[in-house]
Amino acid sequence: MTSQIWTDAQFDEMSWHDNHVHALRIVEVSDGAGDLILDVDHIVEWIKNGTGFNFRIVPATLTFHDVMFLRMSLDYATPTAAFGPFMINGIERRNEQRARHLAQLWKIDISWPQGEIAFEACGFTQRARSGPVLSQRQRLSADERERAA
Repeated sequence: MTSQIWTDAQFDEMSWHDNHVHALRIVEVSDGAGDLILDVDHIVEWIKNGTGFNFRIVPATLTFHDVMFLRMSLDYATPTAAFGPFMINGIERRNEQRARHLAQLWKIDISWPQGEIAFEACGFTQRARSGPVLSQRQRLSADERERAA
């Protein structure tokens, strides 16, 4: 398989709508910053199937670089949601002038359960860990993720 890599240069072309996050990792890098690493089922294609959809999904590692000022909120309690992967509604970025630099601010809106992850970062890299898997669901099962690895 040819490794597929996306960066913030492709941000405007990408969508993370309904991507499920299976793991979150924080890695200290330097000067108080770190990498925020998400293990996602990245939907690369929605395929119309009668009245519904099938999905072409790649297991991917989404890494935000030089993260600072991280804030996270996930509410599994209010809806009494079953504990499992959370689902991204979308990812936003904007620039904000700070005293000494132009900050790139990111917000990951989480649709299930309700929440968000917000931070400052210099960009991201997303790397596919295998080829695409065709699924009837918007996320891969543990078996499908293992076979795809």
